[in-house]
Amino acid sequence: MTFAQNLMALTLAGAAAVAGAQNWSPQKNVEFVVPNPPGGSNDKTARTVERIWTMNKILPSTLTVVNKAGGGGSIAYTYVQQHAGDPHYLVVAGPALLTNHITGASKLHHTDLTPVASLFNDYTVFAVSADSPIKTGKDLVARLRQDSKSVTIGFSPLLGSHNHIAAGLLMKTIGGNARDLKVVAYKGSADAIPNLMGGHIDLVTTAAGNVAGHVAAGRLRVVAITADRRMTGPLAAVPTWKEQGVSHVFGAWRAIFAPKGLTAQHTAYWEGALRKATEAPEWKDDLEKNVWADAFLAGAAFKKDLDQDYAEMKAVLGDIGLAK
Repeated sequence: MTFAQNLMALTLAGAAAVAGAQNWSPQKNVEFVVPNPPGGSNDKTARTVERIWTMNKILPSTLTVVNKAGGGGSIAYTYVQQHAGDPHYLVVAGPALLTNHITGASKLHHTDLTPVASLFNDYTVFAVSADSPIKTGKDLVARLRQDSKSVTIGFSPLLGSHNHIAAGLLMKTIGGNARDLKVVAYKGSADAIPNLMGGHIDLVTTAAGNVAGHVAAGRLRVVAITADRRMTGPLAAVPTWKEQGVSHVFGAWRAIFAPKGLTAQHTAYWEGALRKATEAPEWKDDLEKNVWADAFLAGAAFKKDLDQDYAEMKAVLGDIGLAK
């Protein structure tokens, strides 16, 4: 073979390799890891995406949702981190990915994973049992101002989680000390909500979608939501904190991460697949049903938001006394 022929062969081989990388797609079963038990917002996120991908035949491979609860999400995040360079692993994450590191609950930093895309904001609701004497957000504020220890607040998954931050920010906004709150941390909302209905705690701060069914059934009442405007869907009648004279807006993003060490082609594939899922008509239906606020964000903008959120949450958790 002449020099020119060798050069041509190498060029063609290189072009084929580049084309192959650009056209990467999953070649085996994909594990979609959830850091919580079934039933919570992270689990709903994974299963909604899985259903839409399957219905619309977006993935060429199979996909399995795997729940790995524990450690406030750290078990799941660490599991995915251990598969560095393998794009067949995804994990759903919320602010716990950041707060776990801030509080010292985990050594894993959000930069130890590859951020793919943030899908939506999941606002926090303040829910009480249907027979609670706390009827409105104003009633809750009055109780907290009079005696913050008179309201036992439950949330998941750990002290210092975003649901704890939501309660702490309320206390700070009304002029109190977030450290004075009486709080109980549960493994998941599926544990916290039954304890609320059983009368063991007075209030739960959780994702709106986690209580919508109980509100419809008359078992719970939501006195306020941390959104900047009223949501549509099953909790459309719930007033915001702003409507009740309290400047408290706080959204918890839900996002998809992958292991560290992926190529640009791997990340681009998953970003594109997630974008297709969020553009499907079924996605819009699930946003309303679960009281989620559409907020797709990827690339450099998403990474910048993560760094900013980390700094802001560290400041709040410092006020609560939980930042390490």
